[in-house]
Amino acid sequence: MTVVAAVDCGTNTIKLLIAPVVGQGLPDVVVRETRMVRLGQGVDRTGRLADEALARAFAAIDEYAVLVREHGVSRIRFCATSATRDAGNGDVFAAGVRERLGVSPEVVTGAEEAALAFDGAIRNLRTPPAEPVLVIDIGGGSTELILGSSGSPDLAHSMDIGSVRLHERHLRSDPPTADEVAACVADIDAHLDSCPVDVSRAATVVGVAGTVLTVVAAALDLPAYDADAIDQAVIPFVALQQVVDRLVGMTVAERLAIGSMHPGRADVIAAGALILSRVLARAHVDSLVASEADILDGIAWSMVEPGG
Repeated sequence: MTVVAAVDCGTNTIKLLIAPVVGQGLPDVVVRETRMVRLGQGVDRTGRLADEALARAFAAIDEYAVLVREHGVSRIRFCATSATRDAGNGDVFAAGVRERLGVSPEVVTGAEEAALAFDGAIRNLRTPPAEPVLVIDIGGGSTELILGSSGSPDLAHSMDIGSVRLHERHLRSDPPTADEVAACVADIDAHLDSCPVDVSRAATVVGVAGTVLTVVAAALDLPAYDADAIDQAVIPFVALQQVVDRLVGMTVAERLAIGSMHPGRADVIAAGALILSRVLARAHVDSLVASEADILDGIAWSMVEPGG
């Protein structure tokens, strides 16, 4: 049996999915892991991957290499996104990945990143969505907006704003000051103003990945992060906005006290939540569908599809 492994390396997280291929499908995901490594630490300012960030990433990849061997993986696709696109020493990271996993990381373009995220999210929906569908993927260094129908993206754009990037750029106080929040919002709005994806066209909005799902978990008032409860949940925008306002006004210590909050996300969640809020403010629907499946699933499917 062929077993595939997909790795998504972003600015804040490295994620792994392992699944067996049966026929032309991936019926069962046997491993889904996330490590918060903050690979993009300081990249917006220095243009380089920090030594300590590389050490954290390599430690996580060492753990993933063990899982890959244990599950008899025969094919790996390792996709690296925003942080390694922007880093001048990305070759050091690439060499470390090859040494540990035997494959070279693919530094995917923003457009391909968006297409993979759309595919992963749409395949996961149990109820056929009204179209066109907008998929929102807020990462640490970039935010993907993908508008599509009939299972394919029609228009996609990767904005160079994410939770880590905007936190480092604007939200330096704890909690952020009103002026810092205003500057962050202005930065987000400027990117949305020039974004070719018209959010207002969406008939359904689907949110994927850690930032969005963390806000959804808080809106559901979960005592701990519960992927089954979050996946496919439909959350009114008004409830999400209330959570965003609450998170932005909290200290990091107060966010850490939220049962569903990952410690590695507590400092940067306010910036990511503000991105979500500003995108939703431009939509003409009143709720968001949460999807646990995301770019990681899209990467896995890309190895199964003909020509993949």
